Amino acid sequence: MAAPSAVLQSEWTKVKSVRSTVWTLASALLVTVVISGLICLLIASQWQNTSEQDLRNFDPTNTSFAGLILGQLALIVFGVLVVTGEYSTGMIRTSLAAVPQRATFYLSKVAVTGALALVVGMATSFLTFFIGQALLGSHSTSISEDGVLRAVVGGGLYMTLMVLFSVGVAMMLRSPMLSLGILMPFFFLVSAILANVPKAKTVAQYFPDQAGSKVLQVVSTGDARPYGPWGGLGIMALWVIASLIGGYLVLKKRDA
Repeated sequence: MAAPSAVLQSEWTKVKSVRSTVWTLASALLVTVVISGLICLLIASQWQNTSEQDLRNFDPTNTSFAGLILGQLALIVFGVLVVTGEYSTGMIRTSLAAVPQRATFYLSKVAVTGALALVVGMATSFLTFFIGQALLGSHSTSISEDGVLRAVVGGGLYMTLMVLFSVGVAMMLRSPMLSLGILMPFFFLVSAILANVPKAKTVAQYFPDQAGSKVLQVVSTGDARPYGPWGGLGIMALWVIASLIGGYLVLKKRDA
């Protein structure tokens, strides 16, 4: 019977020794920070041309996370690769032979992946916010303002939940191409399109990314979603829990 500490160490070794997983996390941080910074710089330079309605609804905190929509791509890839890399190479057989307790194996993988995603997510969130506010200049806000610290911390939690959701889906599907082929279109096309279709909006607002992104908002003018910032993150967490449970059930019942 493998000791949980040894299994955790093994999972950490797997993650850090695979170059692609390390680079995807680094890419998530870099893409989010750079794209968000460029958008903040562009908004600051075009401030004089902004309409009065846009000025009233302007949310400097949420604006500083504008690049997260692209950073999510790398986060999803990371979550998928952590799981499917072992299936692609056939190493999953060796892993399960070494750790026959599948619950221990799975929970250790989720714990290591989640902890790493949380560290990178928080670093990305705080860096993105402070750089974005610096580039917004006189139109910026302060982290001491009401709701701002919540949004920044929530941004790190949002990124962590996105990774864990991808882990659960990847464990159910076990194929990198199939997992990415479902997750990418869902978050970058289906969710975004349905969120802007009046008759579908009431359903789309409960999708994990749409609900979770509520925590990034400080100024919510015109947002009619029937839940608050933490409520939205809670809805996303329920999706993640369902995904992880599904992943475990598949791992438990299927052969490697």
